[in-house]
Amino acid sequence: MHIPSVLIAAAGTLAARAALPHVLALKLRHDLARLNAGDHRALLAAFADDAVLHFHEGAHRWSGSHVGKDAIERFLQDFVAAGLRGELGRTWISGPPWALQLCARFDDRAHGPNGEQIYANRVVIWARTRWGKIVEQRDFYEDTARITELEARLQALGVLGPRDSREPEPGEQAGARRPGDSCVEVGPTV
Repeated sequence: MHIPSVLIAAAGTLAARAALPHVLALKLRHDLARLNAGDHRALLAAFADDAVLHFHEGAHRWSGSHVGKDAIERFLQDFVAAGLRGELGRTWISGPPWALQLCARFDDRAHGPNGEQIYANRVVIWARTRWGKIVEQRDFYEDTARITELEARLQALGVLGPRDSREPEPGEQAGARRPGDSCVEVGPTV
């Protein structure tokens, strides 16, 4: 009879399913450690080519919905250029491997050139995946005004991101988006 092999297969499946959240959390922590060290590539690799990262609207360099890997790469480059660092807190993962959803606590901060803290915030990140790649991410901040305040401090310090470092068109403000920037402006996220 094949019952023992069926039981072994079922036990293996359950064990793999139970281990999956821990493996994903380890990978996220590894990718975040690389991001904190200034290397955004590992985290970028976690996104699908057609992914969308929705971020709080406002007068800051991260504003809007970032559509596609190129736009998300610019977002992450801006994160690194601003000197932001973050810590991943509790993480919740649910769903089958082909459609996992993730919710995580993320605390981020930045320090000025003299070591003083110029920004700190708490975030809840929600992400939807398809076979292990993030296809949609939404970030919900405890205090969105802090992001605008950080942008003002960064501008005062002369810290420019990839979008800000290009030459503005005549009549355009530095850092403004151009039609080819692959970032779609949408209404406020909830």
